[in-house]
Amino acid sequence: MDDHDTSERLASYADLLAGELPGAWTSTCHPPEDKDDLAELTDRIWDLDVVAGSLATHPLRQAAVLTRTDGAQLAVLDRYDGHDGFLVAALAPRALPDEAYRAVREPDGIAVTDDPFLSAEQVASDLLVRYDTALAQARHTAGGVHPSRADRVVMTWQPDGSVATAPVGDTAGAVLVANGFVQDQQTGIYRLSGDDTAAQARAVREIGPQLDALGIGISLRHPATRTAPGTAPAATPPAPAVTPRTPVTRVR
Repeated sequence: MDDHDTSERLASYADLLAGELPGAWTSTCHPPEDKDDLAELTDRIWDLDVVAGSLATHPLRQAAVLTRTDGAQLAVLDRYDGHDGFLVAALAPRALPDEAYRAVREPDGIAVTDDPFLSAEQVASDLLVRYDTALAQARHTAGGVHPSRADRVVMTWQPDGSVATAPVGDTAGAVLVANGFVQDQQTGIYRLSGDDTAAQARAVREIGPQLDALGIGISLRHPATRTAPGTAPAATPPAPAVTPRTPVTRVR
């Protein structure tokens, strides 16, 4: 099978996989001639397991990138282990500094079959769960934002009076945007301006019931020297701490 045929097969598979994953995803294929893009993708593969092992013996010749509306990205790669199917790996965000990844467990990729519908279930129930958690933790480290969980959005007061949060998944993100939050496309963090404190407090109050209807809780963290204007959601236990790991360099 020549490069054109394998690229077509990969692109077709990635398109189907993107359509089956929860949320809104788009797919972009990088054929062998996209050497610079493939080098950049190799550097961003967030994995120390099966995908890293494959790349160590088979440098990236082509790939498909799936992008979610909140900026999360997955890479779909060929397998070279004698089995049909592909490898799916998380991609580390471009904008976060290396320090943001310290003590964050890598959301190692998975091997999937050549059935995109079955693979979507595997990715959604396994890789995406770990990836969203790792993203929230890395964004917290980089931007002073407490990490959220899939079932709870944690908002953090910022020194400039704004409120920032990094929700897990784009369902909660859509609610935040509808109530005035603006997403930074580089970091994925959502912010609500504090220029109008009355409007800010009203937005936070209205977001609570909307998220609750989706089965998502909300908590608000703020410095001891600042009182949240006009609203005080019930305090909740902090997200589980990440088990420290020996710092490593992401695969290049």
